[in-house]
Amino acid sequence: MSIHIGAKKGDIAETILLPGDPLRAKWIAETFFENPVLFNEVRGMYGYTGTYKGKRVSCMGTGMGVPSTTIYAHELITEFGVKNLIRVGSAGSYQEHVKVRDIVLAMAASSTSGVNELRFGGADYAPTADFGLFMKAVEAAKSKNIALKAGNVLTSDEFYADEFESYKKWSKFGVLCVEMESAGLYTVAAKHNVSALSILTISDSLVSGERTTAKERETTFKDMMEIALELA
Repeated sequence: MSIHIGAKKGDIAETILLPGDPLRAKWIAETFFENPVLFNEVRGMYGYTGTYKGKRVSCMGTGMGVPSTTIYAHELITEFGVKNLIRVGSAGSYQEHVKVRDIVLAMAASSTSGVNELRFGGADYAPTADFGLFMKAVEAAKSKNIALKAGNVLTSDEFYADEFESYKKWSKFGVLCVEMESAGLYTVAAKHNVSALSILTISDSLVSGERTTAKERETTFKDMMEIALELA
């Protein structure tokens, strides 16, 4: 066992889906996996391993924000040998053409988080997706006739910003949407020479004000899951 994951060596597949919400991990396992087995419930962060189309795959919640995500990513890679980390999360649109329920692939992740600023002594590091996983996700989406958008996203440390209109600065520079984990995930994966990709479903729009419910975010974002599972 690692400090935060109560699994044994071999319990976790080389490819893992990482929603922020542990209840979404439970839903993924119960909806898509054959013979899912619970490998973690430490801190209520459910993790499961099963098979999908005969291939072994895992899923586990990561919590909210860069610090939580990077703790789990580090332990999954260094303690359990995970090679492919696929975030399946929700995001808020920054662009009029990025609508609620659209699927976004995060090619790169800008950030307001201070984690990499500390790591690189004030220099800028550009966390990016793994090209191989990115291209496989594009092909999987094409085969399922699922429309994609791809580009730069913002990983923010704040959910409730003091200045609501601040998103327009990022929007002006082409950032598609905001979430809270991808920059951290991409950085840890790069450090350990493994692969990571964030596949995001737009859950709300800062432009139009439209939003989905918490229950919808937990249990209805199936297109994103089907793309992610094909990468296994």
